[in-house]
Amino acid sequence: MKNLFFALSLLALSLLFVNCGGGGDATDKQDSTTVDSSEATETNEAPEEAEEAKNIVGLAQETEALSTLVKALQAADLVSALEGEGPFTVFAPTNEAFAALGETLDDLLKPENKEKLAGILKYHVVSGLVKSTDLTDGQKAATLNGAEVTISTKDGVSLNGKAKVTTADVEASNGVVHIIDAVILPPGK
Repeated sequence: MKNLFFALSLLALSLLFVNCGGGGDATDKQDSTTVDSSEATETNEAPEEAEEAKNIVGLAQETEALSTLVKALQAADLVSALEGEGPFTVFAPTNEAFAALGETLDDLLKPENKEKLAGILKYHVVSGLVKSTDLTDGQKAATLNGAEVTISTKDGVSLNGKAKVTTADVEASNGVVHIIDAVILPPGK
């Protein structure tokens, strides 16, 4: 009888000990569950979404130095074209570059000069993705205007010997932008 009482007491203590987390196997399982649940929490969390790249127009709209370009694109009805799929390479004149045109800029922004303005702006756009490392000295690139622009890579990249690239390879979702310090005018027809 003593043996039976001792066995039952030992069994009760063992059950109590295991249920309270004191047993080695139970603790390992509990720790394993804890680790698994924290891993599940980590893997179930939504990954931080990468900031979506802006298209060329969106990029220009967020760049203060290109606000005149945005205004000109709007006046020429070219915004939707440069928001398109592309890819496009845009040589984007800064506000200072447009200001150098003086009164000519004000005249170009008038509704009656929309086509002339569009022709000038299209002269700053090349179809395809052309990074600065793709450019070679003396290279001629066909623009959306129909005329070619001549690239020089001596002492930095410049266009038609006039406009220098001040910031190259600004990536957009539908192409690349190279910021230039002058407005280039297409050859007269």
